[in-house]
Amino acid sequence: MSIYDFEVQNIRGDTVKLEDYRGKVLLITNTASQCGFTPQLEGLEALHSAYQARGLVVLGFPCNQFGGQDPGSNTDILNFCVKNYGVSFPMHSKIDVNGNTADPLFQYLKKQAKGALGTERIKWNFTKFLIGRTGEVIARYAPFTKPQAIQADIEAELER
Repeated sequence: MSIYDFEVQNIRGDTVKLEDYRGKVLLITNTASQCGFTPQLEGLEALHSAYQARGLVVLGFPCNQFGGQDPGSNTDILNFCVKNYGVSFPMHSKIDVNGNTADPLFQYLKKQAKGALGTERIKWNFTKFLIGRTGEVIARYAPFTKPQAIQADIEAELER
């Protein structure tokens, strides 16, 4: 199994094959519109804009599992992200990242890159996963890790 075996739904409900991103560096994160970390959308957009031409794609997955901080519809979420943070990177349909209803992609990511003390469970919004050009999960970053703190790791992967 590899990351390229997964299909996800974009925020408009269309199926997207992650195979389409083969050869790219991916930064995958669960997002929320009403979270203390929501301003990270600006930093994620800055990374996407700065490195898109070199092969980085940021993928956002709204999640309402943490404090009900993303209660809106997919349309509401997309409008919020674009209006308030200028998000142009691909956003996807709202998902769960933990529990019996966790999205298969996030089940896979959590197994490939465990959190603190070897836990798989995602602790909060804006947990980030860096995926290398060949599809391997390189690293997992805690919600409080700001996007700009990942910049050096992204640049290293883009150079491979």
